[in-house]
Amino acid sequence: METGGPAPSFGRSYARVGPRMDARGAAAHRQRLVQSAHGSVLEIGAGYGATFAFYPPAVSGVLAIEPDPTLRALARTAAGTAAVPVTVRAGTAESLPAADATIDAVVSSLVLCSVADPGTVLAEAVRVLKPGGLLLFYEHVRSEHRVLAAAEDLVTPLWSRLAGGCHPNRDTAAAIERAGLAVRALERFGFSVLPGNPRISHVLGVAVKG
Repeated sequence: METGGPAPSFGRSYARVGPRMDARGAAAHRQRLVQSAHGSVLEIGAGYGATFAFYPPAVSGVLAIEPDPTLRALARTAAGTAAVPVTVRAGTAESLPAADATIDAVVSSLVLCSVADPGTVLAEAVRVLKPGGLLLFYEHVRSEHRVLAAAEDLVTPLWSRLAGGCHPNRDTAAAIERAGLAVRALERFGFSVLPGNPRISHVLGVAVKG
């Protein structure tokens, strides 16, 4: 999970909480996220490597970027058992270690809610993608319900400080389109990430570079 330079304590917390989210359905979401991945893949904010097990044989290799040292170490362990070659590197989504137009798919899993500037990150994704390349995204997003969206606006300043920069009120699909990518598929659904938590809006989607 990309967090724009989170405190180490957040990385440790996410390493504990993430597998519980996966067991409640996030793992299935990640599996669906990457089902159309192929060729060379760049995964931003790879977290503890929860997506690695789901990459299909059509993927020739994954370069996974993770800034948090705790999560990065876990991701390297997960890479060792992945079905496709995975290389884990330190780095941030704002400055991707890939040349222009060299990547077939960029994967973002619960990342764009937490980066400081989604526009910068998406511009980097567009830069590294080949023409016709895919952005595969699974993200926590702003509610379509007006009252809930207003509540998300209210809690965002405090929540982002407590949750590694997470902004629950971002309209990520709109940001992707503003970056010049065409959203080809988009599924919106509610998901309760932990017991007792409300169902909050998430999206799974595919966008393509023209």
